[in-house]
Amino acid sequence: MAAEHRLLALKAFDGTKAGVKGLVDAGVTAVPSIFHHQPDHRHRHFTVPVIDLSSMSSRRPALVAQVKAAAETVGFFQVVNHGVPEEAMSAMLAAVKSFNDQPVEAKAPYYTRDRGRRVRYQSNVDLFTSPAAQWRDTLFMEMPAEPQELPAACRGVAPEYAGLVQQRLGRTLLELFSEALGLRRGYMEEEQGCLEGVSVAGHYYPACPEPHLTLGTISHSDTTFFTVLLQDAIGGLQVLVEDDEDRKQSAWADVPPAAGALVVNVGDFLQLMSNDRFKSVEHRVVANTVGPRVSVACFFRTPGAASSTRVLAPIVPDGDGARYRSTTMEELIRQHYRVKGLHGTSPLDHFRL
Repeated sequence: MAAEHRLLALKAFDGTKAGVKGLVDAGVTAVPSIFHHQPDHRHRHFTVPVIDLSSMSSRRPALVAQVKAAAETVGFFQVVNHGVPEEAMSAMLAAVKSFNDQPVEAKAPYYTRDRGRRVRYQSNVDLFTSPAAQWRDTLFMEMPAEPQELPAACRGVAPEYAGLVQQRLGRTLLELFSEALGLRRGYMEEEQGCLEGVSVAGHYYPACPEPHLTLGTISHSDTTFFTVLLQDAIGGLQVLVEDDEDRKQSAWADVPPAAGALVVNVGDFLQLMSNDRFKSVEHRVVANTVGPRVSVACFFRTPGAASSTRVLAPIVPDGDGARYRSTTMEELIRQHYRVKGLHGTSPLDHFRL
């Protein structure tokens, strides 16, 4: 009976097409039970590396070493002087906020759970499968998108921002990742197609009346080669970091916003391809009484139907053995949703040899 009541509540919430923002606009003072999460207050102080990408030509060996160290340990780092203008970053955050601030009837035409739609607005992509709902609404845009597919608030801004991140920063990161693995500079882009596709997710986290009861985003890793995240000044992003002395112990560390910085994290695809040399780690976003918090994630992964045929295989140095079996991107993504929200379980475990 409890499961039936929960399903009815989920359907009622989804049917409003108003998302979490609709609850807040209605004046909700208590977090509905469908959003309740088990508390996890493990916390530790950890400084996520900040890598300055300026003077690439003269400092390249040092930058490769910095990226390699971050990718092999915490799997997260921030980059500054990355080539994406601050004006474009600010405009992208403002566009996502502007879209979400519109009346429900203006956003409703984009509200869908049809994964065939290249542009879709929804609250919680896994609303009906996750153990608990998350305090967040999302506008997802698979690029390139036709102008008429995009909401007016994002029509001119999102394609420009995605292009800047993809061509200016994405290519640079793939070169650094390739070199950090001992490969030639263009390997990841040219041989593995890691720059072919980018999708944009604009996340909107309304202020929460009881942030201790819920999460903005549950613990997860990303089914990407890598992700580039733009976050506003509110904060809330956390990464799961192992204890320096006891590897079995882990705790959440904040990834505080840094002026002009973009956050980069290794995805599951890259961990598999690197044969565990790079780490795709769990991360989450906590809810906050302050808001809205706005962030924009650029996901680098093979787009559309190609994900069903593109094979991921470990790149194995001479003398080493493969730690994973080969698989398609689509299969890994399906496994991701099977285990999402299950503590201590990675979708990559299913493919480990």
